Amino acid sequence: MTRDHAQQGGFAAIAAIFLVVVLAALGGFMLTFSNTQQRTSTQDLQGSHAYWAARAGLEWGIFNVTAVIPSACPASPTGLVINAFTVTVTCTAQTYQDEGGVAPPPHTRIFQLTAEATLGAVGTAGRIERSVSASLER
Repeated sequence: MTRDHAQQGGFAAIAAIFLVVVLAALGGFMLTFSNTQQRTSTQDLQGSHAYWAARAGLEWGIFNVTAVIPSACPASPTGLVINAFTVTVTCTAQTYQDEGGVAPPPHTRIFQLTAEATLGAVGTAGRIERSVSASLER
């Protein structure tokens, strides 16, 4: 009795092709996962940079209200560039009045300052934007 080996020769090739396809799919998944993780990490870091750029713009606005031009807002909106971020600082001021409509001396004013830091074009994946605000009584 002799065995016919020609009929069983293709099974190993099918298993090998299946294994290669599965490993290629796993490799593609890992590559996509790695790229997504790297992009998320970069955006997180850029978000932190944007926050601190907005914070610096807010501090600039507070300095201008308290030291440079007392009791007046700087020209609003003011555009600054901090570490490649475009920072827009806006300021509004209102004179405080008591219930009778009379401003108490020495004319208390409330300043509302907002700083917004942006990087990248609107609608793109790399767009980063952070905004901070503060109220100041003077």
